[in-house]
Amino acid sequence: MDDNGTRTRRRIDPLKTALAASILCALHVVSNPALPAQDFHLNSPNGEVTVTVGLKELRTPYPKGVRPYYRIGFNGATVVRDSWLGLDLKGGPPLGRDLVLLDWEASSGDERYRLPYGTRGELRNAYRQGVLRLRESTPSGRRLDLVFRAYDEGAAFRYRVPPQPGLSDVDLLEENSTFFFPEGCRAWVLQLRGFATNYESEFNPQPLWRLQPGAIVGLPLLLQTLAGSWLAVTEANISDYAGMYLTPVPGIPETLESRLSPHPRRPGVKVRTAAPLQSPWRVFLLGRTPGKLIENNGLLLHLNEPTRIADPSWIRPGKAAWHWWNGTSAKGVGFEPGMNTATMKHYLDFAADHNLEYLQIDAGWHQGTEEEGDITRSRSELDLPSLIGYGRKRGVGILLWLHWKRARAQMEEAFKLYEDWGIAGVKIDFMDRDDQEMVGFYHQAARRAANHRLLVNFHGAYKPDGLRRTWPNIITREAVLGLEWNRLGTRCNPTHDLTLPFTRMLAGPMDYTPGAFRTVHRKDFEPRSREPLAQGTRAHQLAMYVVYESPLQMLVDYPAAYRGQPGIEFLGKVPTSWDATRVLDGSVGEFITVARRSGAEWYVGSMTDWDGRELSIPMRFLGPGLYRAEVYADVEGDPAGVRRYQLRVRSSDAVTARLEPGGGHVMRICPEKP
Repeated sequence: MDDNGTRTRRRIDPLKTALAASILCALHVVSNPALPAQDFHLNSPNGEVTVTVGLKELRTPYPKGVRPYYRIGFNGATVVRDSWLGLDLKGGPPLGRDLVLLDWEASSGDERYRLPYGTRGELRNAYRQGVLRLRESTPSGRRLDLVFRAYDEGAAFRYRVPPQPGLSDVDLLEENSTFFFPEGCRAWVLQLRGFATNYESEFNPQPLWRLQPGAIVGLPLLLQTLAGSWLAVTEANISDYAGMYLTPVPGIPETLESRLSPHPRRPGVKVRTAAPLQSPWRVFLLGRTPGKLIENNGLLLHLNEPTRIADPSWIRPGKAAWHWWNGTSAKGVGFEPGMNTATMKHYLDFAADHNLEYLQIDAGWHQGTEEEGDITRSRSELDLPSLIGYGRKRGVGILLWLHWKRARAQMEEAFKLYEDWGIAGVKIDFMDRDDQEMVGFYHQAARRAANHRLLVNFHGAYKPDGLRRTWPNIITREAVLGLEWNRLGTRCNPTHDLTLPFTRMLAGPMDYTPGAFRTVHRKDFEPRSREPLAQGTRAHQLAMYVVYESPLQMLVDYPAAYRGQPGIEFLGKVPTSWDATRVLDGSVGEFITVARRSGAEWYVGSMTDWDGRELSIPMRFLGPGLYRAEVYADVEGDPAGVRRYQLRVRSSDAVTARLEPGGGHVMRICPEKP
C-alpha cells in the first residue's frame, strides 16, 4: 500500500499448509454448500458506513456458482444489497465464479493534503481498507484481488488482476460489476443514446424500476432510498481503462450492471493491457441529505494518485471573458467585431477592468480548419503575439481553444510553443468518448500540458473522476448541458440548473459557462445564436458562481452587456476557489442554498426552479462578531433587475431571501471592521 496506515492479514486456515494441500482444501470449501458463508467486514472511521464482502452462492437468473459479492450499509440501513462481481477475460471463462479465498488483508490510511484550488482547504483521506485475494478452483488457477474501502463519506471498490503465470497480457471483454439497490429507490438518470457521448443531457427523476433493458445510464447516478438515505454512484481514477456506464439487469428490478465504453472501431476488447490490470474505483457517495453528497465529493480526489506537479504555484484559478457564446458581439466600438486583434483586445480590456484573470479565445483563432488546421499559427487578422504581450501588461492570461485531433497531432510542438509565447492554458474540445484509447489521450494531454505549465479545460468531455488531484492543471471540464444550449432550445432551464448541483457536480468541477445578463421569464424566451437569452433572473445567474464548482469560470456575455449593469461588481469580486463549503438547504431540481468561504469572507448563493419561493437562510456558519452582508436579490416582475442592499448579521440571525420564479439570491459577507 501507498499510505502510512496500519495493516493486518487474516489467512484462511485450510491454506496454511503446502500449496497442493491448500488447493484441495479450498476445493472442498467450494463444493460444500453446507459451510457457512465467509464474510469480512469494514467499518468507516466513524462507524456509519459498513462494507461486507465475501464469497457465497448468489441465487439469480444468471448461472449459479460461488461468487465474490459485496454489501454496503449506511446509518444502520442497507443501501446496496448483495451484489456479485467478476470480469470477462478473452480466452477463458469469466473470472468471478468458482473462486476460493487465499487471504483477507485489512489496513487503514489517514493522510492530509492540499490542492491549488477547490471547495475546501485541507483535505483528509481517512479510510479502512480490505483486500480479498482469490484464486480459481479450476486447473487454470487464475488469481483476482478485490480492494474495498470504507470512508465516512462513502465506500469504494476496485479490481486487481496481479501478474501471474499464463496471464502476462490481459484482454478484458467486460466488467461484471452489479449494483443491487433497495426496493423503491428514486433515481435521477442521465440516459444516453450511446457510449460516444459528451454527457450533455438532463438528469431526469424517475423510479429506478422504470429503467428499460438496454438503457445506457451515465454517471453520476443519484438515488434516494425509501429509508431516506441518499447515495450517488460514480467512478474515480480512470487510468489505462475504459469509462463505465450502467444498464438494467433483465429480470431483476432496481438492479444495474456495468458496461465499459467500447472503442468505436474495435468494439470487442474493452481494455487491453499488461498485467497487473487495475480497474478504476467504483464509488458510492453517501449522505443523510443530498447536500451532504455535494460536501463529500472530495472522496473522488482521495481515490486518485497524489499530484505529480512538484511546484503547482503557477496554477491560478479565476474567471475569464469569453466571446463565443454571445456570437463575438461588440457594441459601441469603432471596428468590425470578429476574430481579429481589435475585438480580442476589446474583450481583454473588459477582463482587466473587472478583475478577471483570463481571456478565452475560442474556435477560429488559428490557420486552417478546426480539425485540419495548424495550431502553431494564428490567422492573419489576429496578432496573437501582440495580444499576449498586451495581456501580460494588463495582468490577463490567454487561453486557446483546440480541437482534440489537432492537439493530438501537434501536441509537443504546440505546447512548447505556447509556453514560450506565455499562453496560460488550452481548452481541448470534441473528444466525445471515454474508451481506453481516449482516456489515454486525457492523461497524455494533462501530463504534457503540465510539463509546459499550461492549464487544461476539457470540453466535449467525459465526467470528472478526480484526476485533477494528480494533474491539478486540469482546471475544469464540461461534460454538462450548460448555458450554450440556450442558443438551441429550452433545455437549459431553471429546473435543470437546480438538478445539476446534486448530480453532475458530484463528479467535480463543471464548466457550465454562466453569467448571462439578458435574462427573461420563460414566456419571453427564444433561442438564438447571437446575443442569446437566458431563462430565469440575473440573480439566478449570479448565484451560479457560488453554487457551481469550477475553479475556472466564464463570463459569457459581451462587454457592453455588463458595463454599468447591476451585478457586474459582484462578478468582479466572487472567487472561484474556496476554503470551506456548506450546503445549507436544498431539494433536487427545486432549490438550493450554498455557503462558501474564501479567507475571512463568506459567499452565499441561492437558486430556485420556476417556482418562486421564500427561503430563510441561517447564519450559523459565521464565527463570532458582527458581519456586513452585501445582498444581490431579485426584483419583482423584472428578470433582468437586481436589487442591491446591505445588512448587518450575526451567527444567530437568519436572512429572508425572496426568489422570483427562476430566481436567485447572493450575499457577500465580510467581518465588520472594529
